[in-house]
Amino acid sequence: MARAGLTPERLTRAGAELADEVGFDQVTVSALARRFDVKVASLYSHLKNSQELKTRIALFALAELADRVSDAVAGRAGKDALAAFADAYRDYAREHPGRYEAARLRLDPETAAASAGVRHSQMTRAILRGYDLAEPDQTHAVRMLGGVFHGYVSLELAGGFDHSAPDARESWAWIIDSLDALLRNRAAPHI
Repeated sequence: MARAGLTPERLTRAGAELADEVGFDQVTVSALARRFDVKVASLYSHLKNSQELKTRIALFALAELADRVSDAVAGRAGKDALAAFADAYRDYAREHPGRYEAARLRLDPETAAASAGVRHSQMTRAILRGYDLAEPDQTHAVRMLGGVFHGYVSLELAGGFDHSAPDARESWAWIIDSLDALLRNRAAPHI
């Protein structure tokens, strides 16, 4: 019989919290069992294995991040939308480093297609419509923004900017300004 109060959803949320505390790579069914003070075997009625737990945390994080970004960009366009998207992404990673790492988990194609990762791509493309980019430039821009945001956030989380001036927030604003200028410059010519 399953322990009262334990559900896959509760275990997923607890796993996400654990990821923020100790790092996503340290999240296992055993670690989660210790958190609930139960035997590992009692969690297997809710989860198949650690990989299922990690996938659930990844899906949870993707959805949570998509909701945050969606709220941030609502009603905005152009550079304002780009900055809101970027700031929401960066803030989430800083507040939830383990969940952010989980959101990078490689998912099988079927799971990925049904995940909130699709919403991230749609929101990015919606922002880019304000820059009037034609294909394949729009796809290149989606990849560029993802690469720049992830690269910067990863370096920042690792302490890469802690010991140099100017402040990382100043560099972040400079990057957003530069991305906006680059995207405006790449806009499709109107004939």
